[in-house]
Amino acid sequence: MCRSIKTLRPPMTPEVDEDDIRAAALQYVRKVSGFRAPAAHNRAVFDAAVEAVTAATRDLLGGLEVRGSRPS
Repeated sequence: MCRSIKTLRPPMTPEVDEDDIRAAALQYVRKVSGFRAPAAHNRAVFDAAVEAVTAATRDLLGGLEVRGSRPS
């Protein structure tokens, strides 16, 4: 696993779109599983993991509050 995790963006930047969230989820699942693309017999579980991580990321970003930032 990568030991050097870097912040991808500052917390007060404009909203991340759905494509960004899904791409990050796919990257995470690929990293953790060790597969760039799963074999046919693993496709369903791989895709389900991408969807679960996408949903968790969306929830995380939707619930974060940055102190000192102005509400939009």
